[in-house]
Amino acid sequence: MKGKVWLAAALAIFLLAAGCSPARQPKAEAPASAPTSGPAAAAPEAGLKPLSPAVTVTVGMKQVVSDAGVLIGMAKGYYEELGIKIKPVQFNTGQEMINALAAGQLDVGATVTATGLFNAMLRGIPIKIVADKGVNVPGRGYYRLCIRKDLAGKIKDYKDLKGRKLAVVATASLDEIALDRCLNAGGLSTKDVDLQVIRSFPDMVAAMGSGSIDGGMVIEPFIAQGMAKGVLDPWKDPSEYDPEAQTALLVYGPSMTGRPEVADRFMVAYIKSLRDYNDAFFKGKNKDEIISILAEWSTVKDKALYDKMFPVGLNPDGYVRAKGIELDLAWYKARGLLKGDLKLSDVLDNQYVDRALKVLGKYQ
Repeated sequence: MKGKVWLAAALAIFLLAAGCSPARQPKAEAPASAPTSGPAAAAPEAGLKPLSPAVTVTVGMKQVVSDAGVLIGMAKGYYEELGIKIKPVQFNTGQEMINALAAGQLDVGATVTATGLFNAMLRGIPIKIVADKGVNVPGRGYYRLCIRKDLAGKIKDYKDLKGRKLAVVATASLDEIALDRCLNAGGLSTKDVDLQVIRSFPDMVAAMGSGSIDGGMVIEPFIAQGMAKGVLDPWKDPSEYDPEAQTALLVYGPSMTGRPEVADRFMVAYIKSLRDYNDAFFKGKNKDEIISILAEWSTVKDKALYDKMFPVGLNPDGYVRAKGIELDLAWYKARGLLKGDLKLSDVLDNQYVDRALKVLGKYQ
């Protein structure tokens, strides 16, 4: 009993310090480097009292597989047991999501780096990048440049991309950055190709199938589907040309940064969910269960597809690849897309992950 009282007191102390802990830059660890054996950390979070009354947290997401940190926790009750009710909200564009975060109409966003996100921060709106929501696993990148299957023998190296018709779903965002870095490997840039904007990945794959484009930046499950149809070739792995990339982010809006007691509990449930995902896809533990959850809760309904897709990387300790964020900031700044100067410490706040790990311990 004394141990439980001590644990509750210790947890109360670090939760009260929510607004005071400085951001720390973590090591850039990908899930592929996680240990492959040994039990997961024990769950002392059982001593963390649930919020009473329960609080509804609105989360902007597209319910894709990289949203596993939210979806698994919803299915398994991790958020509910800490007094949080998740309300998913869909947005047509990333900018709409950022506007809702800035206005306090949305608490959490599952997004990517974009000029709109960083310029909102420059306006003094307390939006912060707080956790990982997707990275490429070396050798199995889930977001990459794919080329038409019939061109696989002709486009052999990066320099062969010159003049080609290549597509992204959006410019001045992660998509253009990723393509630009791929081209940089051959001494090229997006100025050296016929850059096309196709607003959806299914349409992009269809455009490759019709021969109207030569390639494009595609994400799973559309890579696996395109390969199965004989439409596209996954070409080179992103670890060759963009090894530090932070593909997707979890961000907190002002309504979360201003409520540390909610923000901390959300992060504990989020990281528990990331660990279940890693246990399943990188250790084979309870994989059928997790696939069943994702097939029910995400947009990828075909269970067989999960064994065909390149797996999204999700850091089981929650941290983003800080170097990747720095590189994105530099890219936007070099092109005059930012309305001011931003440093890594202005956009990344690790305090929520730091405190969650004090509760959960490091992933084993």
